[in-house]
Amino acid sequence: MNRPVDENYKKWRNEVYKRDKYCCQWPKCNIRRRLNAHHIKRWSDYPTLRFNVNNGITLCSRHHKFIHGNEDGYAPLFFKIVASKNNEK
Repeated sequence: MNRPVDENYKKWRNEVYKRDKYCCQWPKCNIRRRLNAHHIKRWSDYPTLRFNVNNGITLCSRHHKFIHGNEDGYAPLFFKIVASKNNEK
């Protein structure tokens, strides 16, 4: 059973994908399919950051699965990548 996706989440996800040019942001990965918008700081732990685009990064499904269980360990890298994207504007 599919549950309806919240419109705020859809908007956040699309903004993350757009900023990241619909490409996995893992270093040296250029995959453009099977993408996930990953919350850098967990959805459940940081409700005020849920829809903050700077708390999101695009990852392919492989890298998204790879980081699960160690999200906090990758947060500094992901925030650095997001900051560099914001500086490109």
